[in-house]
Amino acid sequence: MSFTVTSPVTGGAQTGFTTPGYTVALDSSPNGNAGKQYAVTAISGTQAGVDSSSSPSNPFTVNLARPTVLRTIGPIDPVTGALRSVPRNSYKIIVRKGALPLAGQPKSVLNATLTIDVPAGADTADAANVRAAMSLLVGTLNQISASIGDTLVTGVV
Repeated sequence: MSFTVTSPVTGGAQTGFTTPGYTVALDSSPNGNAGKQYAVTAISGTQAGVDSSSSPSNPFTVNLARPTVLRTIGPIDPVTGALRSVPRNSYKIIVRKGALPLAGQPKSVLNATLTIDVPAGADTADAANVRAAMSLLVGTLNQISASIGDTLVTGVV
């Protein structure tokens, strides 16, 4: 199964927002990476001051990228019976959003990057635990969405 974002996206809770939602459309991935990108074309709910993706210098996008080359596990050491090394396949989720650094100034791009390093082979040898890790990650992010936003705005952890 591939990465697919279904529109609209229900946003996570944030202080000052009421029922945040985002209409997204398939977009072109930058730099031709091995992924998909979706641009926010409309905003719903109460989100004062938030705008949709309007230009390359004012994006509101989510990019889902896989490694350009998927790594596999290497040979087992004949003496020890252990893998000599376990390479990682790095998947990334990148959100880009134009944000004002100062009133009256042009927007600058905020980048939020989540990297998920999966040990090569774990996708087939231990899929349940790979899925469990993602379940915990997404559940935790959803649960603490407003707290993360508050921390980014106040600097208090």
